[in-house]
Amino acid sequence: MSPSKLVLFAALAFSFTATVPVLAVQSRPKWLSGPEIMAQFKGTTIDGRYASGKAFTERYAADGRLSYTEPGLALGGHWSVTEGTLCTIYDYDATGGCYRVARVDANCYEFYFVSRTEAAAPGPPGGGKPSWTARGALQGKPSACRDAPSV
Repeated sequence: MSPSKLVLFAALAFSFTATVPVLAVQSRPKWLSGPEIMAQFKGTTIDGRYASGKAFTERYAADGRLSYTEPGLALGGHWSVTEGTLCTIYDYDATGGCYRVARVDANCYEFYFVSRTEAAAPGPPGGGKPSWTARGALQGKPSACRDAPSV
């Protein structure tokens, strides 16, 4: 192999190995802290899907009010960030709860159930891995969500 081809081959091999770890780090999900959850969701709306495939939309108003819709259902309530979890508590409906939030891509968030109430957040100590519930993307930005849980 000529010296110039050897230099080109070495440069290509180095650039590939230098890029791979960066790509792996960027594609790893990141658990959001309480302040990060607040910054990402306050005053926004997400469009999401449950593990079952059912679509939903949820609006997190800046004043803490919550509005939720899915086909055939509309609920109001309040949302909060409690003990590092996003809590969505609905008026007259016990299906809400508190969730750990993982950012898995530029505009894709996954929600993992940990407790039914704010008082029980962040869930029982040593409760194991939280249960994947849904994923969603902020409205107004291209969604980067995929079909399988990341954590």
